[in-house]
Amino acid sequence: MSKIRVGFGYDVHQLVEGRELWLGGIRFEHSKGLLGHSDADVLIHAICDALLGAANMRDIGFHFPDNSEAFHDIDSKILLRKTVELIATKGYRVGNIDATVCAERPKLKARIPEMQECLAEVMGIDADEVSIKATTTEKLGFTGREEGISAYATVLIEKES
Repeated sequence: MSKIRVGFGYDVHQLVEGRELWLGGIRFEHSKGLLGHSDADVLIHAICDALLGAANMRDIGFHFPDNSEAFHDIDSKILLRKTVELIATKGYRVGNIDATVCAERPKLKARIPEMQECLAEVMGIDADEVSIKATTTEKLGFTGREEGISAYATVLIEKES
């Protein structure tokens, strides 16, 4: 009999000049990038928070604090891999991911399959288990003004007993 749990994650980072833009482990050509202690990949951070929450293991900031030099400019794919390893210490594995990225630009739709493949490889799951959607906020709020990008993630984790 398996036990399942659900988790939800959210992240937001400010768009600034002089930074690379990373989303879902993929680099996008864009005039601005996301500001953060790491590479500021909002999609990966939301997924990490959802996974940690589902396993009742606090949040990404608890495990990978933004005041630690060990995580300065780190590739968020490393944080995701470590998160999957953390939940495994409690006997959990990733079931599936359903995530949404909110951004006016760049347009993400064409690169969603690439992000799915990348994230699936990092987590050791099939790409079909990683759903990524992209939306805008119809020019409303900080996202609509292109001041930042946000991401939401819901995950299912499974524990074999």
